[in-house]
Amino acid sequence: MAREFDIAVIGGGLVGAAIAWGLGKIGQRVAVLDEGDIAFRASRGNFALVWVQSKGLGMPEYAGWTVRSSEAWGGFADELKEQTGLDICHQRPGGFHLALSEAELANRESILKRLHNQPAMQRYEWEIMDRARVQRMLPQVGPEVVGGSYCPLDGHVNSPRLFRALHAGMQQLGVTYLPNHPVEQITYRDRQFVMHTPAGEVRSGKLVLAAGNGNARLGPMVGLNVPVRPQRGQIVVTEKAAPFLNYPVVTVRQTDEGGVMLGDSLEETGFDPTVGTGVISTIAERAVRMFPVLARLNVVRTWAALRVMTQDGFPIYDQSATCPGAFVATCHSGVTLAANHALVLAPLIAGGSLPPETFEVFSARRFDVPAAA
Repeated sequence: MAREFDIAVIGGGLVGAAIAWGLGKIGQRVAVLDEGDIAFRASRGNFALVWVQSKGLGMPEYAGWTVRSSEAWGGFADELKEQTGLDICHQRPGGFHLALSEAELANRESILKRLHNQPAMQRYEWEIMDRARVQRMLPQVGPEVVGGSYCPLDGHVNSPRLFRALHAGMQQLGVTYLPNHPVEQITYRDRQFVMHTPAGEVRSGKLVLAAGNGNARLGPMVGLNVPVRPQRGQIVVTEKAAPFLNYPVVTVRQTDEGGVMLGDSLEETGFDPTVGTGVISTIAERAVRMFPVLARLNVVRTWAALRVMTQDGFPIYDQSATCPGAFVATCHSGVTLAANHALVLAPLIAGGSLPPETFEVFSARRFDVPAAA
């Protein structure tokens, strides 16, 4: 016999777990249908930044959405710790984007000015710093660093602990987690969704697609267009070192445990999570130019994962017109936006509607541009 719930969330990664936690918090009967350990998970490869600066060029509403999540993150982290006992080590000291040439610094300033000159752009503090000011805050920078941009809203977390806390917390709230339940087909009948899996059927009154790149396949089953593609990113992790990096840099951050994460590759390789030594070498070389102290550290891990990317780089939040009660949430900033997904999006999904004044801009309908005659 099929199991029945108020809401089914397909996908147990950071996006799905945050939404499920938020739904459980307000008393919904929720099931999370997840794949097995061999699933392509963007959650495994994230850089653990809660990042604001430079987001929203071409869609200023996305900048506002990001700022809103950054502002909510402190309370969100505290609530998870109080509930689960897990400290996810959220820190918000501000963050840097460093430049290794005057041309890079000028380009960085130009991008931020264009971002903040957009109509409807939410204003927040940022600044371009010269080398002397950067060095006062980051004493270990190398001689090639000429300056950088700084934003006080930026921060980072311990992302494996965040993932664990969300899963522990949602199950404490009564959410049913169903691993090894890949969804093969979704049918909609009499205002009820039926998820067909190898482990049996699951039924629900509402449905959230949070399956990352899998949303492209699942969306049309409930009348949703979700044009996403995988984009590979690679990460390098060093051995633990004494603390030297008190602020995260967009491509270099020292974790609370001491290891240093390096990464910033953007590769169009399809569903291929292979680590490539050429890319890893480039990441490491640029990081050592920024912080020469890294040259003395051993690399202990490298890995690659697949981002969930739309053609314009912005999220998709949508609801189905033909299958009322079906929603999709997909983005490549699952850490940054986790607070919004849990505290803002989840209650709206439970209520059955996404207000157009906030979410219309994020609909996949923005891609429905008629071809030129």
